[in-house]
Amino acid sequence: MRWLKDRERHRELIAEVKAGTEPARVPYPIRIREAEVLRTTPVGTGLIRVTLGGPGTEGFEAHAPDEHVKLCYPEPDGTLRLPEPNGLMLAWPRPSPTTREYTVRRFDAATGELDIDIAVHGDGLGADWARTVAPGATIHVAGPPGGAIVPFRYDRYLLAGDITALPAIARWLEELPRDAKGWAFIEVADADEQIQLSPPEAVAVTWLHRGEAPAGSLDLLAEAVTAVTVPEGERVHVWAAGEAGCLKPLRRWVRDDLKLDKADHNITGYWKRGVADYDEDDHNHSHSHD
Repeated sequence: MRWLKDRERHRELIAEVKAGTEPARVPYPIRIREAEVLRTTPVGTGLIRVTLGGPGTEGFEAHAPDEHVKLCYPEPDGTLRLPEPNGLMLAWPRPSPTTREYTVRRFDAATGELDIDIAVHGDGLGADWARTVAPGATIHVAGPPGGAIVPFRYDRYLLAGDITALPAIARWLEELPRDAKGWAFIEVADADEQIQLSPPEAVAVTWLHRGEAPAGSLDLLAEAVTAVTVPEGERVHVWAAGEAGCLKPLRRWVRDDLKLDKADHNITGYWKRGVADYDEDDHNHSHSHD
């Protein structure tokens, strides 16, 4: 029973954070589950949505727009090495198994459907799998380990990222209160990579097209974001993710220009040009550019 009580504790913490004024990262009990691929669907030309389900997704939990799971893939020799449940955590084998990390785009507790949107630029383990996997295949899903819970008490919200951040930004825009104000900036190759979003009316969405330039090679995102003027006296929350190098100017901007408290911004490198399975701060945010 104590385990069950511990398991419920994170829900109480999430409710407390949502009711307060300061964001906080809340850990959830971490599970490993075998899920079935129900279908795959293109989302624009830059993402493939893999919808997972079956008995394995029962009891899955989703609480924050940028929470993530690890998909566990077989090793090159075909063996599958999986973490073991260890209390409320997972014990991972050494050396680390082959995994890739993705945002939870949507979880429907009623149907048990879990959507993972995978960026399919170039050749990479996750992209190749998303392009070729057939319904009925199984995949092991670890996590989510927790999420950044943000109380909706801000005057404005600023969201920014590239296509690897688009699933989280799309979820943010859906989950924000309908009277929220702010901005979302998304860098994509072209209009074909743009997708349908559901932003609140007063959140302006700007798509930035980089054209033929390689992903992560331009400062389009930083230029657009740092041109924003936050009205005097208003409290803003900044969330940004994408290629690590492209985010550096944003880190400086929130610190030196906006002078935001640490809790009021969350800027995460999901990938780094030329680095497979990039790992920032051990969050292992390889997010689909692999």
